[in-house]
This record gives sequence, structure tokens and C-alpha cells, in this order.
Amino acid sequence: MTRQPKPPWLKVKAPGGERYQHIKKRARQLNLATVCEEAQCPNIGECWSGGTATFMVMGEVCTRGCRFCAVQTRRKGVDLDPNEPTNVAQAIAEMELDYVVVTSVDRDDLELQGADHFAACIREIRRLNPNTLVEVLIPDFRGNPDLLKLVVDARPDVLAHNIECVERLTSKVRDPRAGYAQSLEVLKRVKEFAPDMHTKSSIMVGVGETTEEVLASMLDLRAVGCDFLTVGQYLQPNKKLLKVDGFVTPETFESYETLGLKMGFTYVASGPLVRSSYKAGEFFIANHLRKQVANQSDNP
Repeated sequence: MTRQPKPPWLKVKAPGGERYQHIKKRARQLNLATVCEEAQCPNIGECWSGGTATFMVMGEVCTRGCRFCAVQTRRKGVDLDPNEPTNVAQAIAEMELDYVVVTSVDRDDLELQGADHFAACIREIRRLNPNTLVEVLIPDFRGNPDLLKLVVDARPDVLAHNIECVERLTSKVRDPRAGYAQSLEVLKRVKEFAPDMHTKSSIMVGVGETTEEVLASMLDLRAVGCDFLTVGQYLQPNKKLLKVDGFVTPETFESYETLGLKMGFTYVASGPLVRSSYKAGEFFIANHLRKQVANQSDNP
């Protein structure tokens, strides 16, 4: 079976520009990894040129082997860099970013699975960038609520965890240690620990799901209080990974956004090139969070 040719709505410009080059150079100097590069995100040019980047901490080696992801996988990851939280925070300050996303590979090989490292990153970003809004996109920590609470207690503005795909396809798409119900439980527990914390998740389409299954997953996310949702097209990173089952049309993506808002999501970003973290979505969420703070100040 040959790879399906990409439809015209998936064509993007090659990345470039002065600010793009500056972010790329500074990330190298500080020995930082960005998920924009590791995940081969199609929006890297737009986001980096616009001053938005997603930092990937705890190395570039993941202990899980999801079939959609191009990140390297091994049983044991690299040693954690104790300077990484400060380096990330310094990079954010230099780039003058208003909204940042910090994510990571899975680190099942560590005693705390990296939860303490996430918390340290959040605290350092807050220390050096008091006006920057912080989103973290976290692993499931194998469902351990104590590890999740370490991150929640560090008080990110948005805590994201992706269910990735519809329930029926979870075993086909994700590592066996991941689970649809487990991911929903992570998002549910965040609200139990901190009812005022905003949660976010993402669904990939084009891997064999039906429209009805996508809508069912959206309802499942709303049932655990998920606030923000992204829906995007899966693109095969290389020939060894999961093949694209089909390309979803822009019209179908628009319908997911419309229906998601009717379900009660505060924000839905749904489109062929939408990813968990990208400039337009972060701009909306940042404005939403800042308005909430302003309203609370006006109504003490």
C-alpha cells in the first residue's frame, strides 16, 4: 500500500525568518529540546516566527513506543539535567514569551517519572517570568495520583494531557502502558485536586476512527471537566510508524469545533494542521486566562 498524497490544505511553507533562526540557535546553545522539532510539527515556521515554542524536557529519549510518534524510544532515558528548569526559564525570558508550553517524553524509568522535574520547571519559569502564562503537557505517570499532585501543586495555568485518539483505537495507536480510561482519570483528578485549574486534551484523527467515535471521545472529555480541546490530522512521520488511514476534510474539522463548543468546551481548535500546542490556540487561551484574572480583580 502506497502512502496517500497529501491534500492541498496540508501544504505549509518551509520554516524560516530571523526570529525562527534565533529561537533555534538559542535552544541549541542552552541544550534544550523542542517538541516542535522532535514531533516534526507542521506549524513550526508559523509558531517560531511568531515567538511561540514548546519546550520538551527530560531528554529526547522516551521510555514508551507509541506508533504515531517519531521520538526515539529506549527502556532507559538520559540522566536528568538539574540545570534544565533554569535553562528553560532563561530561554523564555530571552525570547520574551507571554505563553509557554512545557512537555516531556515519558520517563517510566525514573522513581518519580519526572513529576518533580515538571514542578521544578514551573517554579523556575514563575521565578524568572512572573507575567508568563505556563501550560504543561504531561504524561500519565502510570495513573499515580501522588505524582500528578506534585505537578498540580506547582500551579501551572493550564494542565494538558492527551487522550490522543478514540477509545477503540488506543491499543493500536498508543503504547500498551497508556490507556484511554487512565488518561481520562488523569484529567478528572486534576479537577479534584484543583477545581479552578484549566485542563486541556487533544485528539488525532485520520487513524481509522468514525465521526461518531470522535464525538463520543469529546463527550468523555467534557464528562471529566476538560476545558480546552484540540483536534488535528495525524501525519505519518516516517515509514516505520502508523500509516494515515485517511485525510479529514476542513469541513469535518469545522463541525467538530462547532459541536465541541455546544458541548461546553471553553475553546476548541479543530483543523488539519492543529496540534496540542500552537500559536493561535495559545493566543486565545492566554486572553481567556487574563480576562478571568481581570474579572476576579474587579470583583473581589
